[in-house]
Amino acid sequence: MRSSFPKIVRLSWNEIAFLGVSLAVWTAYVIWLGKDTSWDFRNYHWYIPHALLNGRMALDVAVAHQGSYYNPLSDVPFYLLARHTASWFAVAVLGLVQAANIIPMYLIARSSLQTGEKTLAAAALAFFGMTGGMTLTLYGTHYYDNVFSLFTLTALAIVICRRAEMATGSLWSVAKWCVVAGFLTGCTAGLKLPMAPFAMGFAGALAVGGGSRKHLATRLAAGGLGGIAGFLSCAGFWMWRMQNLTGNPLFPYFNDVFKSPMALASPYRDMRFLQGGFWNIVTYPIRFSIDYRIADDIPYDDIRIGIVYIVLIATALIWALGKRSKEPLLDPVAARIGFIFVAVTYVFWLKLFAIHRYILQIEMLAPILIAMAVGLWPLPRKVRLVTIGVLFFFALLFTRSEHLQGAPLGDPYIAVDLPKITDPVHTMVVMTGDAPLGFIAPALPPEVPVLRIDGWMMQPEDGSYLTGQMRARVAAHKGALFLIADAYDMGRASAAVVDYGLAIDWQKCRIFTTNLTGAYQWCPLLRRNW
Repeated sequence: MRSSFPKIVRLSWNEIAFLGVSLAVWTAYVIWLGKDTSWDFRNYHWYIPHALLNGRMALDVAVAHQGSYYNPLSDVPFYLLARHTASWFAVAVLGLVQAANIIPMYLIARSSLQTGEKTLAAAALAFFGMTGGMTLTLYGTHYYDNVFSLFTLTALAIVICRRAEMATGSLWSVAKWCVVAGFLTGCTAGLKLPMAPFAMGFAGALAVGGGSRKHLATRLAAGGLGGIAGFLSCAGFWMWRMQNLTGNPLFPYFNDVFKSPMALASPYRDMRFLQGGFWNIVTYPIRFSIDYRIADDIPYDDIRIGIVYIVLIATALIWALGKRSKEPLLDPVAARIGFIFVAVTYVFWLKLFAIHRYILQIEMLAPILIAMAVGLWPLPRKVRLVTIGVLFFFALLFTRSEHLQGAPLGDPYIAVDLPKITDPVHTMVVMTGDAPLGFIAPALPPEVPVLRIDGWMMQPEDGSYLTGQMRARVAAHKGALFLIADAYDMGRASAAVVDYGLAIDWQKCRIFTTNLTGAYQWCPLLRRNW
């Protein structure tokens, strides 16, 4: 029996051309930006796939601070590309994936619009969604918020584009699509735990799709099963490994709950941006739209989420009064799904993280959400269109991105001019300080263990089990010992090695550089009182 529902994703040649050109433009832009030199990339995005693929977990300790124990699966594809292909190609693939966000956004907009020139309007909304302050800043970087957004936006696109089928179609068809969308959402949370609030937003979107109780139950059950399958597929192996190694499947996060003896009973997560107090919570989107520093360390300016916050509250009040336009610009059911998706996500994000880039998808969806909200107001059509235009103008006017410094493309992707180690089998390296040094470790011979004896996660006197292990290994080591530290952080390095009964042989230190950034010290270490 043929489905009574029209095919959802049938694109015209003009639409394919628009999406193709958009992908090419944004990919070329990422290539032009060059190599990512962000703090996170230098800290763990290059190191943890190296550690996974080369069996370093039992040899190294906390090289990339807490990042040493993150799920490395999402970093493996780029690492392999960068190691085995030209650097421009690896960066181009990263850029293409980040650019692909425009596809689900275009499909959401096209499916939701109820106006003439639907294709042109959808293209404008989708392209506008690619130009937010944080969105522009994250192009070409390895924070991956704009990579995982492709998963969550695609899941939302499935729910919105197939909303009629989700409400009245065959239960088998409903279950099939909800499993797919749930799997994508679960994968996102499994690959990066800060994306977990989007799983809650996805559940909320499924709950308001309409239809019978059977359709509602099917959507929630299938979406939940798909989400669990996606999460376990992407995170199960790593959580099992962390549980066996440390006693905490999310190590080191939430160690105040799991209480692994390997580390302190601390949450080990960034809680600087969490809000306390009713007015701080209620006004947060307005305040971080004015001053990014209360919601993120990455410089940007963007008021889109603040605008969305205001217009959604206004729309909710209008609906509560029983008022709405008889000729909405976008489908009310699609709007309801989109509103609940972002509202539920936002609430969980606010409670758990409150870091702007973790809700990048809301910034990207902002133009569509604004058009959905204002398009439902009980005002003349021209007034609504002008209002949307004015809001978009101010959003653009107050958008600023600040691209993190990049490095020129060239091969090998990472080059480090470390001195030659004459006896790597009997050599140990220690790292100190808060600087991101993880990207240097793969340049060392594979026989050399690397121990971060001092940093964000471990300090020489913290009393943790891992620190105790490192102290014992350093004390038992009979061969050469070397220090790697940021060249501008040698005071802290000197204090840290003293706590380990060591001293820096200052006369033999040498500065080395990399093809990304920075100046670093390589110093032999001597044992004190020996």
